[in-house]
Amino acid sequence: MGAVAKALGWQTWKVIASARHRDGEHGRAVGSLADATTIGSITSMPTVTIRLFAGAREAAGVGSTQTEASSVAEALDWAMATFGDGFTAVLAASRVWLNGEPALEGAQLSAGDEIAVLPPVSGG
Repeated sequence: MGAVAKALGWQTWKVIASARHRDGEHGRAVGSLADATTIGSITSMPTVTIRLFAGAREAAGVGSTQTEASSVAEALDWAMATFGDGFTAVLAASRVWLNGEPALEGAQLSAGDEIAVLPPVSGG
């Protein structure tokens, strides 16, 4: 279990567990590492964008950032380490999406993927 799951619990994080992978309908293998580039014994991870909205943006101090990660959990582990406890607290109440669909903890990332952190919206 990754640090994200330990710190937040996937139920608290409100991830919608779905058997359908974000690209499953296009024939990509779920959990495939096919997008990682291997040169000899060195594997490079894809560069992905993390977009932060509302309270997540305020806690991090940026609206978006990029990182190299092989999974959603790894990207969010990096974000929590980079942006600290305030961001981690906001993430605990947020929904996380990958390329416009609910993210799965173990979802593998491809170069150019976009993770969105969407805190709850309140109105008055």
